[in-house]
Amino acid sequence: MWHSLKNLLWKTRGVWITTPSVTLLVLILRFAGFLQPWEWELYDSYMRLRPPEAEDNRIAVIGINEDDLHNLNESVISDEKLAELLNKVKKHQPSAIGLDMYRDLPVPPGSEKLNEVFGNTPNLIGIQKVAGELGRETVAPSPILQEKGQIGANDLIFDGDNRIRRGLIYLQDASGNPIYSLSIYLALLYLQKEGVTLQPIKGTDNWKLGKSTFTPLETNDGGYIRADAGGFQVLINYRGGDRFFETVSMTDILNDRVSADWGKDKIILIGKVGESFKDLFFTPYRGGLLQIPKPTAGVEIHANLTSQILSSALESRPLMRTVTEWQEGVWILFWSGLGAVISWQFRYNEGKKYLSLLRWGSVLLAGGILFVSTYYAFVAGWWIPVVPALLAFGGSTIAITAYIARMGIEIRKTFGRYLTDQVVANLLENPTGQELGGIRKKITILTSDLRGFTAISERLPPEEVIKILNFYLGYMADIITKHEGTIDEFMGDGILVLFGAPTSKPDDSERAIACAIEMQQVMKTVNEQMKVWDLPKLDMGIGINTGEVVVGNIGSEKRTKYGIVGSQVNLTYRVESYTTGGQILISESTYKEVERDLIINGTKEVQPKGIPHPITVYDVGGIKGDFNLILEQEIEQYLPLNDPIALQYRIVQGKDIDESVYYGRLVELSEKGGLIVLASESDSVPPPLTNLKINFLMPHESPAISEDIYGKVLEKNSKKGSFYLYFTAKPPDISKKLEKLYQTL
Repeated sequence: MWHSLKNLLWKTRGVWITTPSVTLLVLILRFAGFLQPWEWELYDSYMRLRPPEAEDNRIAVIGINEDDLHNLNESVISDEKLAELLNKVKKHQPSAIGLDMYRDLPVPPGSEKLNEVFGNTPNLIGIQKVAGELGRETVAPSPILQEKGQIGANDLIFDGDNRIRRGLIYLQDASGNPIYSLSIYLALLYLQKEGVTLQPIKGTDNWKLGKSTFTPLETNDGGYIRADAGGFQVLINYRGGDRFFETVSMTDILNDRVSADWGKDKIILIGKVGESFKDLFFTPYRGGLLQIPKPTAGVEIHANLTSQILSSALESRPLMRTVTEWQEGVWILFWSGLGAVISWQFRYNEGKKYLSLLRWGSVLLAGGILFVSTYYAFVAGWWIPVVPALLAFGGSTIAITAYIARMGIEIRKTFGRYLTDQVVANLLENPTGQELGGIRKKITILTSDLRGFTAISERLPPEEVIKILNFYLGYMADIITKHEGTIDEFMGDGILVLFGAPTSKPDDSERAIACAIEMQQVMKTVNEQMKVWDLPKLDMGIGINTGEVVVGNIGSEKRTKYGIVGSQVNLTYRVESYTTGGQILISESTYKEVERDLIINGTKEVQPKGIPHPITVYDVGGIKGDFNLILEQEIEQYLPLNDPIALQYRIVQGKDIDESVYYGRLVELSEKGGLIVLASESDSVPPPLTNLKINFLMPHESPAISEDIYGKVLEKNSKKGSFYLYFTAKPPDISKKLEKLYQTL
């Protein structure tokens, strides 16, 4: 259990480091207030994007505009006309009347009439401005209504961007006396007939009203930071924007243009809606990104809050609620962790387009889930901060990406010079990846070898040999990496490559063959540089085999090598030993893995050393399918020599050279080989694929016997007592002489 946990913690160390770090940074930005404006904008967008709500028929607005004043032929509404308006409204038997107009001073004529209406209308609620804001001073209430206790505060709360998102249930005046807001006062009058009253909950600041519990807004709730939370504030759950509630004009009421039961049992709010009255304010419904901001009359804002209180108390319509600060911290931590996990999971995807698409697709999907989930939570009445979570998610994604780009790439770059990316990943991500031991698995093995390079290297300074090897191996390593092969080791001019270790894939064999073809194709570029350096042309043979091996860490605690062990490795070397320059041979097991997509030039049955029965090897000419690679076949042209070259040869058995000497003549020559005729009819032709050590006999030259030449007997039909040979290694002087001789033929 502990071992598994330790392994998990080690593999995900980037997540555990990044997640709390980014979370802490976001919380600092959050509580510094930098994210507050963005959160307000998202709040407003969610408010506008919500499904439209039904009109609240319990509330109606009498909107006074410039046309009403024009019809009255007055610059301001006199007390006489206001008294007439209120008397007209009373005839409609409303539950409550909210007068959102200041009447602290008389506006003659008709002041006595208005005072009389104030005195005999118990369900009429006037207003006063308790706290000043935005340069507005406090305004006293009507003395008569104040004496009767029929006064509510019409104060509005402005956020830093001059928008109104919060409303008041009550607040305190300069003397510390609590004063109900106009909205709660009107709602309570309406709820009296329903038998619903406002009840404080002991031990808390919350109030119980019907089916809902009202909780005061705190200074850091939602997207707010250090907001002035004086009084009892709630977030206004707007039903809509400008002119959402049923609105009639003052002129319509005065001229009896509404039905007799128009306002019966309703809450009637009376207020100014004209632009010249300067009683218009911006709300979340001010307009979209590309829309001209549209203000809402103050009386409609009070109507929205009143409707919210009624709907919550009677129908459980959601109040706008917020999560606690610790819950918000967990929320931010979750998104920070999710961003880190996604980026960490796909951190090693170089050269794998589908993984890169999957990674960024996961990022976009997670971002979409964040917006969709918080939107539906908002519709349900929960304001869950989006910007901090989004910033934490993006910050962790960027942090992990930057970490991998800066640190991981440096580590990979260093280790990648000795090991492949996959082996490095296994070592760095898995603590057990460095432990000695291995696992049995089926892989495809590729080995390559340069023909005659040993002979070349013996005649060159070590520095030149290293230069040639680095140039050659650089091209080979790039191709192997492209096909996601694991370079197990460089053995001089030989390369051992694994496909399927440490990570197996369904197309291991296909990638190995495609890799081999591209390796052979790039030899043309390598030989162009060899010609520039005035060095002999290089030829490479490649053998591929598929089988079960043990793969893992081999060695000791002081020196460990990632490698493979098993008979299949030896068989791969045997298959490669049958190749000539430019040839790719694969075993039958590999052939069966990729049979349908292969182009085969021919097959041969061989008996490798240590293998109890003959095996079939296949000469690869190309691979179809997604790779679509063709290996160019060079046609050897054998030309007869005017003066055959006498020679002697001995058979090479592994690393040993047979003592028996045979004689013959080179009678035909090609770019890479020739035709040899045996000197004695009693001598038998060496079997195909036999390796030979050859020396030309030149009695009239000094020395009379040339340097060693190596070759392989070809499976090419010839006359009795002769065989075709492919030169695998030629000393530079002899190579130049043969090349010059061939050009003269």
